[in-house]
Amino acid sequence: MKVAILGSGSWATALAKIVMNNVDEINWYIRKQETIDEFIESRRNPNHLEWAYFDTNKIYFSSDINEVLDLSNTIIVAIPSPYVKSCLDEINIDISHKKIISAVKGMIPDEHVLVTDYIHEHFGVPHENIGVIAGPCHAEEIALERLSYLTIGGISEQNTQAWSELLTTKFVHVTRSNDVIGLEYSSVLKNIYAIAAGMCSSLRYGDNFQAVLLTNAMHEIMRFANAKSPIPRDITNSGYLGDVLVTAYSNFSRNRQFGQMIGMGYSVKAAQTEMEMVAEGYYGTKAIYMVNKTLGVDLPIVDAMYQILYGRKSPKNTIKELTQKFQ
Repeated sequence: MKVAILGSGSWATALAKIVMNNVDEINWYIRKQETIDEFIESRRNPNHLEWAYFDTNKIYFSSDINEVLDLSNTIIVAIPSPYVKSCLDEINIDISHKKIISAVKGMIPDEHVLVTDYIHEHFGVPHENIGVIAGPCHAEEIALERLSYLTIGGISEQNTQAWSELLTTKFVHVTRSNDVIGLEYSSVLKNIYAIAAGMCSSLRYGDNFQAVLLTNAMHEIMRFANAKSPIPRDITNSGYLGDVLVTAYSNFSRNRQFGQMIGMGYSVKAAQTEMEMVAEGYYGTKAIYMVNKTLGVDLPIVDAMYQILYGRKSPKNTIKELTQKFQ
């Protein structure tokens, strides 16, 4: 495998750390040349997971996405969802024969489509050559080499086996799944529920309510996933339930932090500015809400988050109304 990493954030950095356990070298697309220069000099990402050191002699950095893609046959896309489209739209070479793995925990904003669908439709990559990475897995814990678990989704058994081997290390266990659509939508939805959990924490709802909130969240995931792809799936598996729990409860969760700030009275813009990181769930909320206008699935938590984040409704009053819909 000639592996490329696209992106320079914490998740891209963590994935690079994983992959470098299993290949001799990687190609890494980072948009800003000054970031590359600092990375090479310090042997660490100057902006994310600064404690994780890399053997930069085994990394070919480039700020030219087409150069990185041309040198690679397996591509891991780890760009925050708001920037995926603008980044991928710079591609002007044929990548239809490449293997593409999406590690994006969101959808294409404005178009409201999954990243895997966008790659298939715009670049002609066959579905069997497209995979997704799901959690539960925080980048910070990967950098610290704490025991973590990933789920790799793909419809080709041969490809998912190869991708599983690429991502398995002494501190990362990988399971395989053929539920690409379910895992990808679950990865989007869990960020929305983490925002809700953080919001409820700031509003002084206790652990009892948080448990009920996430129980209902799992029902929403099941209903939505079944509406989009009615295949057998067990959402108690770690790729679904585990990812929801860690994103909703962990102090590393930027979506939970974002929700806490909104619950404390911050505006969306103020919270985004102070965090200096992308909370994928903000964009995912609108995307799921818009997609569900056609589906009509019962998603009361998503609807509540949309009213708060985009309708400027009161978090206190909206969450109180939401509590009446739970049992």
